Formats: sequence, C-alpha cells, structure tokens
Amino acid sequence: MISRGVLYVVWGKETNPKIATALERSIASLRKIHPELAYHVHSLGDASTLLDKGSMYGLSPFDDTLFLDADTVVLDRLDYGFEQASRHQLACAICEAPYARRYMYAVQSDLIEYNTGVLFFRKSTKTRQLFERWQHHGKAADSRIPFLGPNGVLVEMPRNDQCGFALAVDETGFNPFVLPFNWNFRSPWHTTVFGPVKIWHGYAPVPPLVERFNKSMQPPAILNFIQV
Repeated sequence: MISRGVLYVVWGKETNPKIATALERSIASLRKIHPELAYHVHSLGDASTLLDKGSMYGLSPFDDTLFLDADTVVLDRLDYGFEQASRHQLACAICEAPYARRYMYAVQSDLIEYNTGVLFFRKSTKTRQLFERWQHHGKAADSRIPFLGPNGVLVEMPRNDQCGFALAVDETGFNPFVLPFNWNFRSPWHTTVFGPVKIWHGYAPVPPLVERFNKSMQPPAILNFIQV
C-alpha cells in the first residue's frame, strides 16, 4: 500500500520561539482538515540553512509526500495535490517572484522559479534525480539575491534554496504539475484570490475574512473573488 503523509523540515525551533509557534499552528491546521494524514517533523541542526531543504526527499518516510514550511496553515482539503503528484511525480506552485534571474549571479535566462514551501511529490527514480540535482545546485550555485529594500537601499539576501530548485527542474527537464497560488497563498504579495485558499503561507495570522470566504466557497457554491 502506498503511504501518504506530510513532512516538515525545520531548524532553529529550539532557539527561535517564532518557528516553534508557527510549526504548532501548522500541525494543528493539518489535523483539523486532514485528521487521517500522518506527519513527520525532522529537525536539522541549528547551523542548517535554507540550502538544506533539498534533503527532504531522503528525510520523508512516505511514498507520497506533502512538504510544508513551518509557516503554513492548511485551510482546505488537499487531496487534489496528492492526486496530481501521483500522476506527475511533483506538484507545486510558481513563486510569487516568478523569475529565477533575480539570482543574477547564477541565472541569466527567464528561468521559472517555483516556491518550495509547498511541494507534493511521489518517490520515484525521476523525483530522486531531481532532488539530487537540487542538492547539488544548492551547494554549487551562487544564490545571493540583491534587491532594493526600504527607501531604495540596496540589500542582499545571502542564500535561497529556490535558486537550486529552479536550476534542477530546468536541467533535468522535469515538468511539474503547476498548482494555482491558492495552494501556496503568499501574504502580503498575493492580495486577491479566486476560489478557496488551500494553504496560507506566511507568519501573519489568517484573516477571519479569508476563513469566512473559504466556508462560503464550498460546493455547490458559485466561486468568487476576494481581496485580502
């Protein structure tokens, strides 16, 4: 029988109450919506970084896995995501910052960037190869992100795992099933949504307006937009 479950990979939760609190919130939301799903929390050392997320393939005890960042909240049933991962091996959403060439030291083309905070995947030779290349590029690629911060001041993010993931998807020719951003709603960048929010992704509390909207969007409701 194929096993199905949710994986969290975290680090720093012993020293950072914000991470521990977010993880508790995420697990509680998962239990509320999917009480039948098993979940596994793997804690990395405090010296770990975003670049260690690519190890999730080997850390998952499940055949079909939903990886969730700690700052996610499950708001609706996720069966469709698992179903598409079983058909396509991987299902995910495009990043709110969709151009991977923001990693200007590693990418110069119009490479698509995916958000790796919500990943449905089925274990297979194909996905194992993808995750192996992700780990490789995570270590090898210069994933710094220069950007204009408050008041137009140039600042730089020192590293990001999504650079290596984008490179791995491109290199292997992997064609993931692309979910709409309802499945990875990134507040504050996403400000409107059509239909129910499946997964809220951010440390901010889920607005009561979103929870009421989700309840009103259940079948056979006529789907509508909401501004968050």
